[in-house]
Amino acid sequence: MNIHLIAVGDKMPRWVQEGYREYAQRMPSECSLKLAEISARHRGKNADIARITRDEGKHMLAAIPRGSRVIALEVKGCEWSTEDLARQLENWMAGGQDVSLLVGGPEGLAPECREQADQLWSLSPLTLPHPLVRIVVAEQLYRAWSILQNHPYHRA
Repeated sequence: MNIHLIAVGDKMPRWVQEGYREYAQRMPSECSLKLAEISARHRGKNADIARITRDEGKHMLAAIPRGSRVIALEVKGCEWSTEDLARQLENWMAGGQDVSLLVGGPEGLAPECREQADQLWSLSPLTLPHPLVRIVVAEQLYRAWSILQNHPYHRA
């Protein structure tokens, strides 16, 4: 199974790239984490934010591999503890299909992305900067995997 992290933004600072890569490379081959970056559209002074968000959403939906289970990261989604995420990961792996995690840009996800999702997942009721979400998701997926493997990384 592959986990596809499909995220808006392709010019991330080095600390974001390194943080994401640190955890993505720890994931085993049977549960690999792959990043697909969607170019963020220019947001000028009088930008049509609704149109920009829809356009980014279309590109995100086009990046979802066929047959993939779609999980949209959305503030109004279900909040999972780390143990809940481990159970989700276990179910995803048992299901045998790839999983696509959608992370929107500064204004969030396009409505079409939320509608396409099989599940909505909220990392927190806090608003997190979308670059940081990549690192948090990668770390939490690695932590969830470590729980399933009885690996000592998770010490709660």
